[in-house]
Amino acid sequence: MLKLGVNIDHVATLREARYRGRGSGEPDPLAAALICEQAGAHGITAHLREDRRHIQDRDIWRLRESIRTRLNLEMTNTPEIVEIALRLKPDIVCLVPERRQEVTTEGGLDAAGQEASLTELRKRMNDRGTEVSLFIAPDPRQVEAAARIGSQFIELHTGAFAEHFMVAANRERELERLVSAARQAHKLGVKVNAGHGLNYENLPTLHAVPHLVELNIGHSIVSRAVFAGLAAAVKDMLALMRDYRG
Repeated sequence: MLKLGVNIDHVATLREARYRGRGSGEPDPLAAALICEQAGAHGITAHLREDRRHIQDRDIWRLRESIRTRLNLEMTNTPEIVEIALRLKPDIVCLVPERRQEVTTEGGLDAAGQEASLTELRKRMNDRGTEVSLFIAPDPRQVEAAARIGSQFIELHTGAFAEHFMVAANRERELERLVSAARQAHKLGVKVNAGHGLNYENLPTLHAVPHLVELNIGHSIVSRAVFAGLAAAVKDMLALMRDYRG
């Protein structure tokens, strides 16, 4: 069964737009995570960025204490974030590249160029009982490096697939890259996740990629929730107003 990890970063983004610098505010990422679990999600993903633009430290600790499914912490390999992860002990960490200017993670990790440091970090995380995934492009060199590093998973960056989805020839080219990378990883004994830019339109096509364990999806789910849940939210507010007598 293909599993779903729901990324709740965008819930925190909405909160921070209004309540940045405060110790509380709405919407609450933890409440969102619990709703996702109740709806059947197999895991919750959150990215603790160095600049804390959305998920805050308090969020990840509350998630660790409260959710019952798998906590996937997306993170960069920097001393501060690494120390937090070692104390947090999430079920899995997904190592990603991070640039302050980007809106979202724009590319895959250069695992081949960072083998030594990533191997050391992988060992430290595994020693704490945390599995390690590397967020990489579907590139043979990067898949080989992930296997040498000893990561339990790779997460294939599906951004190019999503970006080129509307042009048939480009879509097929990107899909074949994902298929090839998944087969290569499976042959090397590395489990395969995927994510980035996946939505309700392009996901069925991704079924052609073999050996997938879990998809991590956030923005598309949160975007649909704005509309799928908006009518109910308006009705709930109107219900609270009915008894007003002026």
